[in-house]
Amino acid sequence: MSPPYAELHCHSNFSFRDGASWAEDLVDRAVALEYEALAITDHHGFYGAARMHMAAQESGLPIIYGTEITLPRPGEVFEKKPRPPRSEHKRGRIRRSYRDKPEGPAPGHHLVLLASDPNSYGALAKLVTAAQMRGQKEWPIYDWDDLHIAAKNPGIVALTGCWQGAVPAAAQQGDMVRARREAGQLHDVFGDRLFIELWHHRMPGDDERNEALFGLAAQLGLGTVATNNVHYHDRREADLSEVLAAIGGRRNLDIADGFRPATDERYLKSPEEMAKRFAPYPGAVETAAELGAAMAFDLKLVAPRLPDFPMPGHFQNEMAFLRHLTYEGAKNVYGDGAGGIEQAAKARLDHELAIIEELGFPGYFLVVWDLVQFARGKDIYCQIRGSGADSAVCRCIGLTRVDPIRLGLPFERFLSEERGKPPDIDVDFEAERREEVIQYCYQRYGRERAAMVANVITYRARSVLQDVGKSFGLTQAQVNAMTKYLDTHNPAVIADQAPLPEGLTADLIYDTCMRLDGFPRHLGIHSGGMVIADRPLHEVVPIEWGRMEDRTVLQWDKDDCAAMGIVKFDLLALGMLNALHLAVDMISDNHGVTLDLATIPQEPVIYEMLTKADTVGLFQVESRAQMATLPRMKPKTFYDLAVEVALIRPGPIQGESVHPYLRRRNGEEPIRYPHPLTEPILKKTLGVPIFQEQLMELARVTAGFSGGQTDRLRSAMSNKRSEEAMARLQDELFAGMERNGVVGEAAEEIWQKLQGFSSFGFPESHSVSFAYIVYASAWLRFHWPSEFLAGLLNAQPMGFYSPNSLVLDAQRHGVIVLAPDINVSAYDCTLEYFETDPDDIVSYYDMQWRRGRGPVGDPLRPPVAVRLGLRYVRNLGDAEVGRIEVARDIAGPFETLEELGQRVGLSEPALETLSASGALLPLGVGRREGLWAAGSIAELGP
Repeated sequence: MSPPYAELHCHSNFSFRDGASWAEDLVDRAVALEYEALAITDHHGFYGAARMHMAAQESGLPIIYGTEITLPRPGEVFEKKPRPPRSEHKRGRIRRSYRDKPEGPAPGHHLVLLASDPNSYGALAKLVTAAQMRGQKEWPIYDWDDLHIAAKNPGIVALTGCWQGAVPAAAQQGDMVRARREAGQLHDVFGDRLFIELWHHRMPGDDERNEALFGLAAQLGLGTVATNNVHYHDRREADLSEVLAAIGGRRNLDIADGFRPATDERYLKSPEEMAKRFAPYPGAVETAAELGAAMAFDLKLVAPRLPDFPMPGHFQNEMAFLRHLTYEGAKNVYGDGAGGIEQAAKARLDHELAIIEELGFPGYFLVVWDLVQFARGKDIYCQIRGSGADSAVCRCIGLTRVDPIRLGLPFERFLSEERGKPPDIDVDFEAERREEVIQYCYQRYGRERAAMVANVITYRARSVLQDVGKSFGLTQAQVNAMTKYLDTHNPAVIADQAPLPEGLTADLIYDTCMRLDGFPRHLGIHSGGMVIADRPLHEVVPIEWGRMEDRTVLQWDKDDCAAMGIVKFDLLALGMLNALHLAVDMISDNHGVTLDLATIPQEPVIYEMLTKADTVGLFQVESRAQMATLPRMKPKTFYDLAVEVALIRPGPIQGESVHPYLRRRNGEEPIRYPHPLTEPILKKTLGVPIFQEQLMELARVTAGFSGGQTDRLRSAMSNKRSEEAMARLQDELFAGMERNGVVGEAAEEIWQKLQGFSSFGFPESHSVSFAYIVYASAWLRFHWPSEFLAGLLNAQPMGFYSPNSLVLDAQRHGVIVLAPDINVSAYDCTLEYFETDPDDIVSYYDMQWRRGRGPVGDPLRPPVAVRLGLRYVRNLGDAEVGRIEVARDIAGPFETLEELGQRVGLSEPALETLSASGALLPLGVGRREGLWAAGSIAELGP
């Protein structure tokens, strides 16, 4: 029987550019070695804690949660790194750079801190948050005062750390006076919750240091623990750890001694090996095991609840208010004509509301409803997408126009008792104004209780090649040759272009890149994920600076939050909503026509335009693949658009659904079904699965999958490592299908479709939500082409095509586009009326009708041209445009080029591009003349 042992000092690959193993691998190895428990102590936070928790769920391995911090010496104060200067604010889009990123770790000494319960975990998270906020991205600054406050929590345990710890560093140097002083200072803070850490990596001096530390512990009456300062689960990963260290230190392996580990011993060792190695230090291994067993806890216990929703006073609780909103809305959506609700709709709503109440999520729906109410009150375009549109409750409270009852969409894909997971409603807001909604969240719930979730930026095999190449000392030419090798696997590419150094093979570099593929590199900010909690979030997971100005971010991503039961709201930015709103406003401002995109008519001529693949600038159907499909698809109804949106996705493509569907739609092959059981599910898509919901229903009907199994299937289809997850479900699926008589080719065909969708497919509710925007963008482009173009240009960057391509396409359709004008153009593109007589107006619209277009309303309304804004003049920044506009407002238009130079002051490149664009023609300055004069005019300046 193995002696009991728990590893208390262990880094996953979320110790960025240091740890070399996934949490799953660490857990699997610890289970195989029969550990009592395993700690995760990533640097400066709990980045990998949720993943370690998830990895340990099946085996039941107890996990201890901690972190390794870098602490200044007592009395020493680290210089606070200044936040980088605020970068230019370009119409709501903020960019910044970190040119002063730290080279290597922050100065100071390491200290390992462990939590023994949710309360002490919260205290540690608060300590790390304070350091992250005091410092900058990747450089937290800890403070002894904060440490004293955290240490008052009796559940926090400290270990003296690795060779970079203050106590062992002094002992390593033979300075036991300093070692005793350093240990005494920590003892004053933690008392008997401080343990002297011993480790042995077969390095010179390890025995002497451990002897000295063991004696010091006896002198101070402190316990000792044996650890292995683990950075990888298996010795065979040591070389990857060296590469990561070199990347982190921005060195190659030959000169990275200050960063590169000098040993391959930092792996999970067996309890027997640890007991043998530390036999000279009685109690060190046993104490580690005892602490591990005593300090492990369920991380889900730290999860916060949603805050109580502030309701109108006459409602007893959140459920009563949600029920009221639902049934009042249902009278309009599913009214029976007599002031009541249709029976079938009432039954569906009662079912949904019962599940919402059972799972305790009425507050979630009310928060989303409140955000949408705020947005609409501020005239911000928004709509929900994704599985939230599977809910009739969402339809009735005004979150979506998708009717899940009419479409037969299953509520269980969104929320079910068996899943037990929080709902996930994605809300799209127009891109330029999404920030207003985020700020509303901060104001309503408080900054301590609302925060954005992280997006884990990972290494990819090709992108990591630059870093790996540098770590191996390759020249840029050799890296370029290796890039080609990744594509061809032809060794001659390297031999011919840039031979590698002796002893280094392309296969070794390639293998290293593949091993790093998917490894976390750093944290970004999720595109819109926000967590709202009933208590300070820094007690749940540390918060750190994001790379966006004045943005903070949790150390967990959306999957971590979901696994921990933390409710997330997706507040997403959609550029097309912004473009549509800008176009609608221009139509109102210039023509007095008020449009409601929710009520625009369905017109055959719009579908004719789509069938011709005349879709440049249109939402979701402007790609080359979509253009190639539309003429074969021949959409005639709104639902056809939903199918088109879902069809050109990796899931249907790899599941071989695209061409069979199109052939069957055009009568080129008969409609057939894999098995009679599948006909009710696949009938509306001609016998082939197009939507995620259909795949889930196939599993339920043909294999008898339960709600929980179906949810695992849904999760596998949307998971980054979905192919592995799908493989684990294969046996369950085939066994279930066999029980229901689905065998042979039918079973294989169903499995092939499911496998294909593991590469990403759209849910039907998502596709229908997007189809509304597809149609709205097509309708505006057809009826109001000038306004639509101006809206698109002013909403850039977005979409598939460049501004130049959008302009050229619009001009081919008869839209007049005017060059920038130094005296007329604003920052954005604007509309200008033609000064023409009625005959010319009629002629203009005749041209539009001949092109298959026609205006809405008065056919003789004055036509408009699009005047390009100054934002589209290269080398002319926001500040220069602002000066031009201010100068015009103060003293009127410019009359000469010299006057422009004197009143505004522009650079030579700016003047050159203004001239080249034609913007200076109103001053009587030709393009070539302006180019010649740019240098002398730039010297005038105000």
